[in-house]
Amino acid sequence: MTDEKFITVALPKGKLFNLSAELLKKVGWTADGLSEKSRKLVITNESARLKFIITKTADVPTYVEHGAADIGIIGKDVIDESAKNIYELLDLGFAKCHLMMAVPKDKKRLHLEDYSNTRVATKFPRIAERFFSERGMQMEYIKLNGSIELGPIVGLSESIVDIVETGTTLRENNLEEIVSIMDSTARLIANRVSYKLKYQRIDNLVTSLKKILSHE
Repeated sequence: MTDEKFITVALPKGKLFNLSAELLKKVGWTADGLSEKSRKLVITNESARLKFIITKTADVPTYVEHGAADIGIIGKDVIDESAKNIYELLDLGFAKCHLMMAVPKDKKRLHLEDYSNTRVATKFPRIAERFFSERGMQMEYIKLNGSIELGPIVGLSESIVDIVETGTTLRENNLEEIVSIMDSTARLIANRVSYKLKYQRIDNLVTSLKKILSHE
């Protein structure tokens, strides 16, 4: 577990980092040198009793679940895919996107069920399997970590399940969304033990963030 005198915050690299850091800064939760490009593995604010760790997006729930971080900020899509034993405290409202299924425009089928027993490339096999299983569809899941859109283009899969914001990448690769699976925004999460041991500070943070978000 983390130091009882400090709150350790896990922040994700990438597009969520600056949005998360700016929001926390508004409530005084920051530290000198807090930057996505920092070479320090742990960035500390001694006077405020705060520590920050910057990690890969998919690893944030893991750090929080195991108590290496007390709290973290991460997308709902990553939370659901990770299936970690954590508390989800607050919907922060930013980084809006949605998880969807897309296929090549020239290979569209009439019904969703017509894609049963085909291959789907995705970073989110757990969410995808739950979605398709609920509809009685058996699929072959191919886990990819890079450009998911490449799957159907090179014949690796018939479809993809991926996060989309504007849809530009889909259009550029002649893919078309055929069904939306879930909406996602950034969430504040907490370690279950930390939430009890450090309840006052974490609850004060949630209250402060709610006030800020209500005025934005």
